[in-house]
Amino acid sequence: MSREDDRRESSERRAGGAKRRHASRETDAPTNLLESHPETAYLWGRVIGDGEATADGVTVRTNDEDAAERLAGIAGSEDERSESSKEGERGASRPASSASVAHDTIEREYAHDTSITRSEDSYTVQIHGPVGDRSAAALGLPFEGDPGGYRLDTLAEYDRQLLRGLLEGCGTVCFKSSSGTVGISFVHDDRAALERIQGLLDSVDVDAPYGEISETSSGGYWFGLDDEAAPAFGEWLYDGSDATGLFAPSRRRKLKRSVEEATAY
Repeated sequence: MSREDDRRESSERRAGGAKRRHASRETDAPTNLLESHPETAYLWGRVIGDGEATADGVTVRTNDEDAAERLAGIAGSEDERSESSKEGERGASRPASSASVAHDTIEREYAHDTSITRSEDSYTVQIHGPVGDRSAAALGLPFEGDPGGYRLDTLAEYDRQLLRGLLEGCGTVCFKSSSGTVGISFVHDDRAALERIQGLLDSVDVDAPYGEISETSSGGYWFGLDDEAAPAFGEWLYDGSDATGLFAPSRRRKLKRSVEEATAY
């Protein structure tokens, strides 16, 4: 059963080399990035959805600046705790990690008319340090060409945050004007990742029926939730997110807007 921490985010915009602070006020931060915790569940959902683990660290991609800063804050907080450990606090044996955010603007083609492009912000969060191989070993993430087994049981206690990260990382949300319904689907190059997502959906505290996994035209895979279940699933997915800041505002707005359009259809 999911538990959303009753915490309020005290977020800061990253300016120059300003130090990122951890958002938690009332609840301790995770002692390391592989601990079972709402923040780590969201982080690794985002990594699995649109990122990778390598010998150099971990990369996460997003088009939402707030989400990029939040993810970097989660990773950067471990570095701050490791610095404190040098003074005798707990975690002295844990290798440190640190994070940076790079911004770029990319041109993306429209799916139905590739002659038309739109500009889109892109943010890449780089988590430096030994966390790449550690996460691959602990969570079964793909690593340096080896396939992943996605052993996410340690994060399943926070399935809401984990699935939120996964949807924001590799999910799509739309309003279907032809039927007046909301469409939620997951798209990934790795079929095993989608199978693991389906396993998570089977055990959540909201009805989330889904279809079979199919191939995409680009060689990847996808599956969708039943349209009738999408609004309730979306409400469950983002319940309590204001208290933690563990979400991409642009993605939550799009889901909310789609549900409102479906309700008014």
